Amino acid sequence: MTTSCSCKTWLKYAALGVATLAVIGAMIGYDRGFREYPQPDWVTATPEMRFKYGSIGAEHDAGIPYWIFYVLPRVFPEKFREDGKVVPGGYAALGVAWEMGQELPVGFTKKTIGFPRVANNCAVCHTTSYRATPDSNPVFVVGGAGHTTNVQAFFRLLIDCAKDPRFNADILMAEINRVTHLDWIDKLLYRFLVIPITKKRLLEREAQFAWLYRPDFPEWGRGRDDAMNLTKYFMIKAPMDDTFGPTDMPSLWNLKKYVWDKGHRMNYAGDSHDAYSVIMDSALGVLGAPPADKADFLAQVKWLKDYLSELPPPKYPFSINAAKAAAGKPLFNTHCAGCHASDKTGTPLPLAAVGTDRGRLDSWNKGAAIKANQVVKEMGLERKGLVEADLIGYIAPFLDGIWLKAPYLHNGSVPTLRDLLEPAARRPKVFWRGYDVYDQAKAGFVSDGAEARRVGTRLDVATKGGGNQGHEFGTTLPAADKEALVEYLKTL
Repeated sequence: MTTSCSCKTWLKYAALGVATLAVIGAMIGYDRGFREYPQPDWVTATPEMRFKYGSIGAEHDAGIPYWIFYVLPRVFPEKFREDGKVVPGGYAALGVAWEMGQELPVGFTKKTIGFPRVANNCAVCHTTSYRATPDSNPVFVVGGAGHTTNVQAFFRLLIDCAKDPRFNADILMAEINRVTHLDWIDKLLYRFLVIPITKKRLLEREAQFAWLYRPDFPEWGRGRDDAMNLTKYFMIKAPMDDTFGPTDMPSLWNLKKYVWDKGHRMNYAGDSHDAYSVIMDSALGVLGAPPADKADFLAQVKWLKDYLSELPPPKYPFSINAAKAAAGKPLFNTHCAGCHASDKTGTPLPLAAVGTDRGRLDSWNKGAAIKANQVVKEMGLERKGLVEADLIGYIAPFLDGIWLKAPYLHNGSVPTLRDLLEPAARRPKVFWRGYDVYDQAKAGFVSDGAEARRVGTRLDVATKGGGNQGHEFGTTLPAADKEALVEYLKTL
């Protein structure tokens, strides 16, 4: 009897001990793997800082564990490539905007969900960098076009690192241990869960991004992406085709100028109804999955829309020849205002009227829009969405802050405003994108010379999707009138 009672008591205590260990293990697992912590207060101290570094929720499914992200340049320096050549400097070599004293580049967010993770927000593609001279510090303008950032190189980098046999727990942990001290729980998690799972998820992206590796397609280069193909292959998982429509990263300031009731459309080809839809769809692309917290996601989208609606365009920061600008105003009214300061502004113009490269139009269609809208609706998200119609041409853009939107045309095939006023046959055939020293005479960025060639990516306008033809308005003006018109455009 006594033995039986002792046995039952022992079993009871053993069961209690096992249950206690299970509870403790579950608590540790939740804390180190899933517990979400708010970002530090400095991130949300101002709207500008929030735009640059605030999380939009991408860390859940698209985040890279911070310490893996940290050591990738140390383990795989040869993977940091542009135009087929290795570029020293780690992530900075990919042209990201990086403010002095900041731990991560602009548009890279850090948030702890169990463990610190790095992801992106809208600022990675929508922050402009410019310098007055090669010796100047860069000025960063939020909401501008990220003309220096090589998004394609970053996509490829993560996949290429994961494909390398060195992407394993032994090598990565050895490098992580050289730069930080993880406690024994985090060491176990990184070795047996975090590193293997990260590798698996990055390798899964290879099939989704197979079109980025096509040898018959030119490089996007700095400051461009193939946005609608990205939506087509990534969101609706359409079969790969031969379309290629690279476009410049757009500026996002002063979005309140777009008015639905006036027939305004968003994106270069007018394929989206309104700013809220564009922001939501772009954020979903950054997340790479349905939002983990729908209410928080919608709050982030609304905040972004409200912030960018009121964000003013940047004023031209250099000297302006007032007399020359005054002479340029009537030239603008005669040659430009009919499209860029009229009821046509913000609405699609037929391609035949402008004559620019049609690659962007061919990369999207009504069927793709219907499918994409359905995908978003199935996520339980409501917006006006993508226009369910075939595209006719490109939007006549607003010109607020036009001085900082270089290179020009929807595909960024003309380096400066002065070059745009030349017939297509006399525009640069080859130039280098992504150098941020500003050309005050021509209104654009310096696009040739030793330093531009070293830093930038080469664009040949004869390549697929890169044509610089069309928009030959004002090209017959005398040289002095062209210079006056450029001077006036700086004031917008």
